[in-house]
Amino acid sequence: MTESFRRDGEYEQYENPYQGARQHSSPVNPEWPPPPAYRPAQAEPVSAAPGTPAWPGGPQPMAGGEGGGDGGGTAVLPTVPAEPAPGTAPAARKRARGPFALLAAVAIVAAAIGGGTAYAFQELTGTDTAASSSTTTSVVPSSKKGDVASIAAAVSPSVVEVSATLSNGTSTGSGVIITSGGEIVTNNHVVSGAQSIKVTTSDGKSYTAKVVGTDSKKDLALIKLEGASGLKPATLGNSSGVKVGDTVVAIGSPEGLSGTVTSGIVSALDRDVTVSTDESQGQQQGGGDGNWPFQFGGRQFNGDTGSSTTTYKAIQTDASLNPGNSGGALIDAGGNIIGINSAMYSASSSSGSSSSDAGSIGLGFAIPINTVKADLATLRSGSTS
Repeated sequence: MTESFRRDGEYEQYENPYQGARQHSSPVNPEWPPPPAYRPAQAEPVSAAPGTPAWPGGPQPMAGGEGGGDGGGTAVLPTVPAEPAPGTAPAARKRARGPFALLAAVAIVAAAIGGGTAYAFQELTGTDTAASSSTTTSVVPSSKKGDVASIAAAVSPSVVEVSATLSNGTSTGSGVIITSGGEIVTNNHVVSGAQSIKVTTSDGKSYTAKVVGTDSKKDLALIKLEGASGLKPATLGNSSGVKVGDTVVAIGSPEGLSGTVTSGIVSALDRDVTVSTDESQGQQQGGGDGNWPFQFGGRQFNGDTGSSTTTYKAIQTDASLNPGNSGGALIDAGGNIIGINSAMYSASSSSGSSSSDAGSIGLGFAIPINTVKADLATLRSGSTS
């Protein structure tokens, strides 16, 4: 405290300010209690109303009062620290522990954030970001890795049926949900030339969808559901880690049978598959023999691909794929999407047999998911190449 508690003439004057107990006689103002004549053995903190002096200690030397009692000095009242309550650590030790407590708090918060950064960021900021992982991440429990039933249960809610209305027919395929707000990846040939698009989720709900962007050279398209929220996005894996012989599961809507699950292995990698980029070719998905035409190994399958084609490197699988699986998911043993199913060989088109003989003979092809991820920004920009 820096205010003076002695005013000229308010106290009796002594030649020796330390003369006995009389050195602190009562102030002129009777409302001020006299200070104690000695320092208490233990002082407690004193609370005082504004303007009321506090006397936490005993008599103190008066600054400027060495030459006599002229009353012009300022009383120096050093703060007397209160003794800590039983069981309470000294203040210095509390401060010493401060940085450690702070570090512990930061570690706890970091651990909490680490488990759900993507989800929290997406939900709190409204950002729609596709979930992504490496092939070492398991969407299914590690004890169920490779179990087809567990993979199907975990991923089926993320696969939808896509029905496109065309100028002279319909096209039925599949799609993979990549954001909770309804972004869906499918094949370009499924929605090419579509006048309207209807999407049905695994729980039977139907939505209208609009094309966001297309890339005919990679046979990819991005569509967006209208008024959708809270959907379950699939986890996009890492197709560069896929090996021949790996277990895979395919989910799609062959012949309109939504949620159909088949399984097999990766039978080859980096197959050059050629598909049509003509808009009219997409209509064959729902008409004629119902098989998407493609070329492989210098030969043409499932109809005429036309004059405008594109070729991409594909994952080959013996998991059964049929018309309607296009745009669906090819999934690894951990439940991660490693490819978008795009083409399949059907014996009927090359042998001249009836449509009743059509079906998969173990030659299916999927666009690697790394190709999809690399193309997402272009698709989201609205490109329609």
